[in-house]
Parts: sequence; C-alpha cells; structure tokens
Amino acid sequence: MRKVFGFLRRVVADALGHFLTDDGWALASHVALSGILALFPFLIFATSLASFLGASAFTDTAVHVIFDTWPDVIARPIAQEVRNVLNVQRGGLLTVSVIAAAYFASNGIEALRVALNRAYRVIDTRSIIFCRLQSLGFVMVATIGIMAISFLLVLAPLALRIATRWIPELVLVSGTIVFWRYVIATAVLVVGLLVVHLWLPAGQRRFVDILPGILITLIAWTVGATIFASYLETFASYVTTYAGLASIMVAIVFLYIIAAIFIIGAEVNAAIIRYREGKAAERL
Repeated sequence: MRKVFGFLRRVVADALGHFLTDDGWALASHVALSGILALFPFLIFATSLASFLGASAFTDTAVHVIFDTWPDVIARPIAQEVRNVLNVQRGGLLTVSVIAAAYFASNGIEALRVALNRAYRVIDTRSIIFCRLQSLGFVMVATIGIMAISFLLVLAPLALRIATRWIPELVLVSGTIVFWRYVIATAVLVVGLLVVHLWLPAGQRRFVDILPGILITLIAWTVGATIFASYLETFASYVTTYAGLASIMVAIVFLYIIAAIFIIGAEVNAAIIRYREGKAAERL
C-alpha cells in the first residue's frame, strides 16, 4: 500500500507540476479557441464532401456525434446554429472556400499536436508539410467515419423492421436508436482519444502507456461536464452578461475545461512513463 501511495504521489506531483510550469492553462485556452474556430470549417467541409457523395443524413449524424457527449444545456444552442450553417446550399466540392475550410479545420488538430508534444515532453522534428498533411488526413478520416455512421443510422431502422419479422422480440429494442446514438458518440470520443495520443505527438507510445490518461480524461470529462452544466442551470448568468454571445461564451468555457482535462491526461501518461523509466534505470 505504501508503494501505491508513493507511486500516486510522484505521478500526480510530476503531472500537475509540469502542467502548471509549462503553460498548461495557456495551452488549454489555445486548444479551446482553436477547437471552436475549427468546428464550423470542419463541418462545412465535411457536409460539402458528404453531399457530393450522396450522404443526405450527414448533418444530423454529425451534430449527434459531436454534441451528444456535451451537456444538453451547452450543446443545444450551438447545435442549432450548426444546423443553420450546414443547411445553407453551397456550390461544388472543390471550391476555394471548401478547401480553405478543410485547412482551417486542420488547425484544431495542430493545436492538439502542440499541446500533446508539450505534455509528453517531446520535440517534434517532423516536417511542417508532413504534420499538416497528417492533420488534413485526420480531417478526412473523421469525415468519412461520420459518413459511414450516418449510413448505418439511416439503414438501422429498416434493418430492424426486417429483423422483427423473423425475431418479434426485437420490437422491444426498436425504440433505442437514440440510445445507440449516444453509444456511437461515446465510441467516437474514445477512438479519437486513442488516435490522437498514439499518432499525433512525436515519438512512439504503446497502448498501455496512453490508457491511464485516457481513462482519467473520460472520467474527468463526465464529472466536469456534469458540474459545469449544473452550475449553468443554477447559478450562472451568462445570458445577462453576454446577451446574444452567451451560447458561444458557454461553449468556449466548456471547451477550455475539457482541453485542460485532456492535457492533464497526457501529463499523467508522461509522468507514469517517466516513473517507469526511472525505476528501470535504478535496477540497472
């Protein structure tokens, strides 16, 4: 038990100490602002590509995948504005504005890269071109992934109706599409965390190296989102303070909290790696 407490004390002190001394809060604000600035360009690009490929249900699916893991009081006004933006008809796929949207969407990925490199205490020696192309690749993969989910969600009710002809008991779960949307949104969040921790920062890490920070991120995300949502519903007066800007200010503050949690998760991973390396060196 003493060893466990010693391990936890060293890891927490290392992680939080480095977060505080290495501009962790400033990095969190950078990630939050870059994320909100990248959100609409990403959705504009993704919707244009989805429309070009015939994925008519993309908008609704994208809104659910992105915002179902947010507290409803925060997500509802932003999601409505997203729908308003995405329902505007646009020209062809390869217009200058759509290409620019893809580029600006990748800026959010680059902000995550900077934060993760600092948290894992690595220097990125890869070329700027490689990093930008990788970020654009993540944008494309995210778009294609949401498109695939949209097709599945459209086909799911039809497949369920056909299946109930053969297995009538399935009618008991016929009303759980909303449940599956939440499951899919959570799965997308987990997969996204795994991908960015494994491949976005410089260096190489094993799955076991990143798992503790991801678990901490998910738990802290749930707790932090719940507390912040309760605060908004009970005490906050953002509407009277910011008027029409209230929804965007709430979203930025929420993303700031989530970004700090995300960076601390990476700091915990780095601290555990350093602890293991130190113990291995002592044994030599």
